[in-house]
Amino acid sequence: MTDQNQFRFSNTVIAVPIVLVLVIWTVFLIEIRLGINFNKFGILPRTIVGLRGILFSPFIHSSAEHLYNNTIPLAVLTTSLLYFYREIAFKVLFYGVLLSGFLTWGIGRESYHIGASGLIYVLASFIFFKGIFTKYYRLVALSLIVVFIYGSMLWYIFPIKDGISWEGHLGGFLTGILFALIYNVSLPEQKKYEWERDDYNEEEDEFLKHFDENGNFIEKEPEHEIEAESTINYTYHYVKNKETE
Repeated sequence: MTDQNQFRFSNTVIAVPIVLVLVIWTVFLIEIRLGINFNKFGILPRTIVGLRGILFSPFIHSSAEHLYNNTIPLAVLTTSLLYFYREIAFKVLFYGVLLSGFLTWGIGRESYHIGASGLIYVLASFIFFKGIFTKYYRLVALSLIVVFIYGSMLWYIFPIKDGISWEGHLGGFLTGILFALIYNVSLPEQKKYEWERDDYNEEEDEFLKHFDENGNFIEKEPEHEIEAESTINYTYHYVKNKETE
């Protein structure tokens, strides 16, 4: 499988992030327009009614700032997931919402937990660790980009700031690591050089023959071609003269 077939843009790569962003903004605008509050549909830990928040909470946000802070990471990370891990992208999205939500429901404080940040932590954690585990150069590069842009998010899996659901962040972070371990992805076949092959023999390598055992270059005198001297052979044929017989 080539890189072109494995990693390519499609309608899904663009459509899904746009739909997710439109949904969370639409829900927030409905709250403002109708003057209602959907926070009660968030995750309320260790209560039966709070279980519904596992599905609904990613689409509910407390303020425009909260919504804005989640919009760009959600769009960027979802696009990256669908582009580089299209085979398992929907599994990561769907089961990531469920498992991270359930972990939040189990360990969270007695308060409504809302927002898409749990899913964002699933995506960031999964993309980072999966890239490192695969050791494939493109995915490792993606992991490093995620760390560079969103590395500071790591601190928010700890209770360092009031008013944020660090339990949701932690649940998403752990879910991403778990998915990176259990989900397999097919990777493009990487070209191997001769020296990387199992049957490689150093003694038969034409390049290494120019170096001695200490790695010093061996200068070889050029072979001069000796031109053979051309000779002319004369062949004499004797014919008897019949008149002299």
